[in-house]
Amino acid sequence: MTAVYIDADACPVRDEVYRVAARLGVAVYVVHNGSRPIRPPMRAPGQAPVQLVIVPDGADAADDWIAARIGPGDVCVTGDIPLAKRCLERGARALGHSGLPWTGDNIGSALAGREIARHRRETGVGGGGHAPLGKADRSRFLTALDTLVTAARRDAMRPA
Repeated sequence: MTAVYIDADACPVRDEVYRVAARLGVAVYVVHNGSRPIRPPMRAPGQAPVQLVIVPDGADAADDWIAARIGPGDVCVTGDIPLAKRCLERGARALGHSGLPWTGDNIGSALAGREIARHRRETGVGGGGHAPLGKADRSRFLTALDTLVTAARRDAMRPA
């Protein structure tokens, strides 16, 4: 069964994930370290469950929990490029907060760009952070998530 895993600590699109998951009837795992209160939506009868998973504090505890459980037919929503790579390696799909799907074709250059940005920050050359998501970004994210979940469900139903 297809599920959506949210790397939730800094996720600006949780509500969008809940909407798509409810419409498509897929379970959601909201994984975070509990540093900020996160409330999943109230579940309506017949809706797929949203499960809140609180992991211990630690640099990659949420990432490790997701990577250990995600598999083919699942989707991970994350802004963490190394986690996206781990999910792809397990046969899952991954989607960034801006609606950019992570794939085998773009994950390598994204990791390289991440290292360059880290180096620039460490040397005092680069700025920091991402621009806030606008209405168009959220719309693009919704469309991309719908597409990925639909494809994941279709692939999960195919005989092996």
